[in-house]
Amino acid sequence: QVQLVESGGGLVQPGGSLRLSCAASGNIFSINNMGWYRQAPGKQRELVTATTRGGSTNYADSVKGRFTISRDNAKRTVYLQMNSLKPEDTAVYYCNADLTVTGYVRRIYWGQGTQVTVSS
Repeated sequence: QVQLVESGGGLVQPGGSLRLSCAASGNIFSINNMGWYRQAPGKQRELVTATTRGGSTNYADSVKGRFTISRDNAKRTVYLQMNSLKPEDTAVYYCNADLTVTGYVRRIYWGQGTQVTVSS
């Protein structure tokens, strides 16, 4: 069974940092794009950042210069380093991965979500 497991969320004060991790497991043939989305209460889920297998990245304007996405293909893991956190970054953060799995089926998978709360 293919799954994405996230970790690293929590409560942090404004200006603080957190690092999220998302590990893919199961019968995976290849990992294509990976990314992070977030959903704040009463709002739609939005793209935060994404990275291709080759390492190209893109970021939402609201997090540029503060968040950094990285990936370790050998570990099948994507990371999100979040610095200078603001209260408006408070949301449930979801990992997203475009995977090719057993049978060469390609589809999008989602993690279960991890809560990030930025508050004093």
